[in-house]
Amino acid sequence: MHVRRTRRRLLARLAAGVLLLAAFGGLAAGPASAHDEPGAHDGETETPAPAPDGSPRLIVLVEVNGLIDPIMSSYIRRQITIAEGRHAIGVVLHMDSAGTTLDDEALVDLLENVRLAHLPVGVWVGPSGAQALGGAAHLVTTADFAAVAPGGRIGDFTAVQGLVHAHGPDTERFHHHDDDGLHSGPSVRYFDADVAMGAGLTHSTEPTIGDFIIALSDAGYLPPITQEVTGDDGIVRRTPAPDVIVEFVSLPLIDGLFHTAASPAITYLLLLTALSLLLLDFYTGGIGVAAAVGAGCGLLSAFGLGTLDIRPWALVLVIVAFAAFAVDIQASVPRFWTAAGGIALLVGSLALFGQHSMSWIPLLVGLVGVGVFVLSGMPALVRTRYGTATVGREWMIGAAGTAVTDIDPDGTVEVHGAQWRARVNRLTPLEAGETLRVSGISGVVLEVEPLEGAAVDYREMRRRPSE
Repeated sequence: MHVRRTRRRLLARLAAGVLLLAAFGGLAAGPASAHDEPGAHDGETETPAPAPDGSPRLIVLVEVNGLIDPIMSSYIRRQITIAEGRHAIGVVLHMDSAGTTLDDEALVDLLENVRLAHLPVGVWVGPSGAQALGGAAHLVTTADFAAVAPGGRIGDFTAVQGLVHAHGPDTERFHHHDDDGLHSGPSVRYFDADVAMGAGLTHSTEPTIGDFIIALSDAGYLPPITQEVTGDDGIVRRTPAPDVIVEFVSLPLIDGLFHTAASPAITYLLLLTALSLLLLDFYTGGIGVAAAVGAGCGLLSAFGLGTLDIRPWALVLVIVAFAAFAVDIQASVPRFWTAAGGIALLVGSLALFGQHSMSWIPLLVGLVGVGVFVLSGMPALVRTRYGTATVGREWMIGAAGTAVTDIDPDGTVEVHGAQWRARVNRLTPLEAGETLRVSGISGVVLEVEPLEGAAVDYREMRRRPSE
């Protein structure tokens, strides 16, 4: 299973790199472990180095949201190392994650860094509605102290090659049928806050991060950090002491951008946006804003495709769909290739992601958006830019206009607010911005000449046959 998943992921990364110029795919590789020497203690937390006398007691709160990818994994390990160097008394991971994109080796390495940290590491899954699934659930059970907020859940434990059960509660004992007849294997079972605590997966149920930090101290993983304060209502409450500082940290801007791009919904929408804008720029000619934005979206989507578990053949179908759209867009009429492209896009979109699922909302937004773009937007653009009336164009002969590009002998002109393909005599080329006059029409191409230098006024020539 591990070899098959690794092979499919390698194929996915190769397809993303070749088809979308995924030069940034290598960024998915996480840095080396934050701990060179794991230590000899078996899961016991070492006492952190004492802070200088009189200095505040620091607790680092790390925000962990979305899929835990190589960027997030590296960030967690780095923050633990930094916290140790700053003499922090503990690290808390504030988690809401649907799983990981890490392979088994990288996930085990992350779990080892958390388990063997030289200061207490706690995990709080919250607020209400938050979750920790798959590899993220293993991270919860690895922490020294863990809690789930009411309304949250933990579960969907995946089989991880090389995982040592000293990380936390033995999840293997859930691979059986309970008395209620429900299969409670980690791969299919979800635990709410109370059930998770009763099963030994977590240690407590805490509604807020403040309550979790206090519970972490009450459990003995942090020194006493609370004081009792009597409120205006006469109720005595426990709050952190004045010398306790809770520092919130999250991914930097660039890391956060790539981490966000590596989520299924964002990757999918970025992919469709990139292909649509590149198709738009192909028909508008030249390299403009659409091409630049499309290239940026393409690189971000390529990073996501190289990080997530995707099916290469489905990615090829999505790209082929836009090639099919281009055929009928040229004719400005949806025909066979539009229908074939729509089917390919639908099948490719539904099958694009393997292990990581995508909700129907981004799927619907992407398909509807591409449909409107292909069936309405692009044909209208092509008709506006290249369309030419087949009758009643004689009035244009003799009309004045402006050269949009250099015309030597071919180029683009603007006549009465519309752009046309144009041709000029090789002996009298025109520069961009120069004024001109239409001297004739050949098919869909205007024959033009300079305003000055023409030997004959063609408006006079049109009157000669009637004289």
